[in-house]
Amino acid sequence: MTMRIAVAISGRGSNLEALLHTLGPGAPAEVALVLSDRSAPGLDLARARQIPAVVLTDPADGEAWLALLGRHRIELLVLAGYLKLVPSSVIARYRGRIINIHPALLPDFGGQGMYGRRVHQAVLDSGARESGATVHLVDEAYDHGATLAQARVPVLPGDTPERLAERVLQQEHRLLPAVVLAAARAGRVVSLRESGVRGQESRAPLLSELPAPDSRLPTPD
Repeated sequence: MTMRIAVAISGRGSNLEALLHTLGPGAPAEVALVLSDRSAPGLDLARARQIPAVVLTDPADGEAWLALLGRHRIELLVLAGYLKLVPSSVIARYRGRIINIHPALLPDFGGQGMYGRRVHQAVLDSGARESGATVHLVDEAYDHGATLAQARVPVLPGDTPERLAERVLQQEHRLLPAVVLAAARAGRVVSLRESGVRGQESRAPLLSELPAPDSRLPTPD
């Protein structure tokens, strides 16, 4: 069976585009719904492929989320540049089945307001020698859930936030589809080891299965 995925975005949707490119015909997963808290440019990527694209009237309305996810029989929710907290009722229903891509190495450089340029500036200001991308499970706090995979890149002399962001984004586009494909093939979210720096290992174990979801999929309304 093909795993049905919803992708939540707030911007141009480059990670959504990477997913759509990877999940071609015959893939074990498909993007069945795209959600946004605003009229994001990335919604046009979905509409061009005739994928339902919805702007949430109230992003804090958990019942509206659950109605949409249930109607489209969503099994995995992917946050790909989505900047708001997912309602707690959605977390409870889909616990263990919501993942997020973050443009830095967690647990450092995460939390409320840590997105976009400010994340990369914080990495540079810290003097860290590496940065990267992290895919993690989503819980009720920003950037707090268990790490599933990381891809690392070096911080280079003379780096600017923009240069570092470009290298990290390349790893995001590789890492997120890999985690989604692994989940689709396993039938559940799994963690995997990825690294963008030779000789460095991710903090996440290789294909270590997480506990099965603690709730059944919502029935379509």
